[in-house]
Amino acid sequence: MQQRILSLLVDNTSGVLSRISGLFSRRGYNIDSISAGATADKRFTRITVVCSGDALILDQIKKQLEKLVDVRDIKVLEPDNSVSRELVLVKVAVKPEEREGVITIANIFRANIIDVGKESLVIEMTGSKSKMTAFINLLDDYEILELARTGITGLSRGNSDITYL
Repeated sequence: MQQRILSLLVDNTSGVLSRISGLFSRRGYNIDSISAGATADKRFTRITVVCSGDALILDQIKKQLEKLVDVRDIKVLEPDNSVSRELVLVKVAVKPEEREGVITIANIFRANIIDVGKESLVIEMTGSKSKMTAFINLLDDYEILELARTGITGLSRGNSDITYL
């Protein structure tokens, strides 16, 4: 099974995300992660969808998305020609004697401590999916109280394939 990151440029209209996710639901395709946000031009939204399947299914997903009226452009974000990141927030229970160990792990991964409580720390980190997994695995020795991940978002490198509308 392969994984593919699709970057969709869509009209910034109500219901567009519902129509895109509905296509996946109707066809029985799985969404591994999805993120959306307005672009520099408020008329458009960038939606990053990570999906998985065999090559035939992944090609079919792209073709079906291209048929949607709201979809203006689709790019497949290939690892060598794109930049993709994910954000994770982790709340870790720490006793005073454990605090330094968690801070050291955060520093190694260039993460930021964004909240400090008497018995917990909230850590923010951005990076690749593998970096997130490694970071969370190192925190397994501590009690993770809460964890939130944004899902992958990305852009293609360079400016040769930019769509101007």
